[in-house]
Amino acid sequence: MTHDRRKSSDAITAGAARAPARAMLRATGMTDGDFDKPMIGVINTWTTVTPCNMHLADLAAPVREAVREAGGHPVDFNTIVVSDGISMGTEGMRASLISREVITDSIELATRGHSLDGVVILVGCDKTIPAAAMALARMDVPGCILYGGTIMPGKLGDQALSIQDVFEAVGAHAAGTLDDAGLDKVEKAACPGAGACGGQFTANTMAMILTMLGLSPMGVNDIPAPHPDKPEAAARCGRLAVELAKSGTTPRRFITEASLRNAVVGASASGGSTNAVLHVAAIAAEAGIPFDIAEFDRISSEAPVITDLKPGGRFLAHHMFLAGGSRLFGQRLIEGGLLADTPTVSGKSLHEECASAEESLNQRVIQSVANPVKPDGGFRVLTGDLAPEGAVLKLSGHARSEFSGPARVFECEEDAFAAVEANSVKAGDIIIIRNEGPKGGPGMREMLGVTAALVGQGLAGDVALITDGRFSGASKGFVIGHVSPEAADGGPIGRVRNGDRVRIDVAARRIDVDADLSARPQSSSGRPAPTGVFAKYAALVSSASRGATTIIAPTATKASPQTTDMQSKQEMPA
Repeated sequence: MTHDRRKSSDAITAGAARAPARAMLRATGMTDGDFDKPMIGVINTWTTVTPCNMHLADLAAPVREAVREAGGHPVDFNTIVVSDGISMGTEGMRASLISREVITDSIELATRGHSLDGVVILVGCDKTIPAAAMALARMDVPGCILYGGTIMPGKLGDQALSIQDVFEAVGAHAAGTLDDAGLDKVEKAACPGAGACGGQFTANTMAMILTMLGLSPMGVNDIPAPHPDKPEAAARCGRLAVELAKSGTTPRRFITEASLRNAVVGASASGGSTNAVLHVAAIAAEAGIPFDIAEFDRISSEAPVITDLKPGGRFLAHHMFLAGGSRLFGQRLIEGGLLADTPTVSGKSLHEECASAEESLNQRVIQSVANPVKPDGGFRVLTGDLAPEGAVLKLSGHARSEFSGPARVFECEEDAFAAVEANSVKAGDIIIIRNEGPKGGPGMREMLGVTAALVGQGLAGDVALITDGRFSGASKGFVIGHVSPEAADGGPIGRVRNGDRVRIDVAARRIDVDADLSARPQSSSGRPAPTGVFAKYAALVSSASRGATTIIAPTATKASPQTTDMQSKQEMPA
């Protein structure tokens, strides 16, 4: 066998000592010529449990074929998936954020365990997308990411539906304004086939972020799941992975401070999910780039919402694709001076990619920085009595700049949902849901069931909701999540009581409480101690303000150059 250059996969394919490995690889169909090619992992998050990912097995076929045509050898791996939409409002939702770490770890293990030269990662549901970026940032192995695409809008008469409408219909049903037959019609019409939830919810927000980071080639993530152009987009990613592997171009060329800022600009200006704050912080942490939570607030204050997308607007991701997609969106942000010119996996810079944007005639989805849909960005970071380390307010979907009212305190999501369903939450209340943070949940559940029920009852603009958990990208209303420190970590949110007067001032970036919280004992969730993977996660997870990652960082004490890995591990904090 001959080699033009040293490949990572030579560790398992080159030399007499590797004959046993080659013998096993021959059983899979590899030949002498294949051992000289870069081995490209086609890492899939395919599952039949959710429409978001159920088509990814089909998309892997053109990826594999393109890898072969470009001179690589594809090998397939798969990861787990936990569907946010299906597990929402249940105990299963605690597994969702934890799955992000497991997916990241499994990608790393498959890649490093087989000395792969490059990867294409196929993603769909919410946590698979940031996990793919986190894995690339951690491993720094050549590769790119393909998002399976948005679902098409459901249809009920003339109304275009998304999963958001189903959750809100549940609230309307509880309020008595929608009967059983009406709820059944919405349920059956909302999800017509393959693809991720259709608004600028977490999946589509994070898919845009992958484009802004340069980890996905411009335009491929915009294409809806069932569109006939999607297989060619998949093939493009396969070719790119081989090119990146041959040139030795790795993800940390693309994941930089500048591209992380571009990612936050994209999330803010599209009115995207507050989960972007959590996930971008995690990607930065995996890449070893300091990226303080205050940076999200600064960027959002400069990047107004320029798209009219759900959950706060009128249109769905499919409509944005038809309007001109990420290229047009990026072009408008460049014209407003908000996007740095950074490299991308295509070989062209971000500005070069956006320069070829084509705008559809009379499109109404994407506006300009000079004439935005909303003058504010998509979120704010608040501090104060209740959140010394920060909390994230979602600005899209409401117009309030302050809120003051009595606290209605709930120890878990189920209790709050039951109160809303029983119509016992009133206008002016400030709902506080605690013990739902990364450690306290464990798993930091999303509160879409509660927020959607409030929308369905017509209360979304008349109550505030504060939690150490998080919100779905489909949530709207005056909602504040990621309160840090969380209740389980001794945060003051654990010492608020019913009736305490809570004041939220968006302009001042403050959440304060008219009570001496320091003089009170901490609440307890009353839940049994977690077991299994939930206990492992709770023991390792960082604050939401730092991305809720499970990275084990070195202690402040510097080890000598001779310190072994085992010694370093022994010095880690418990």
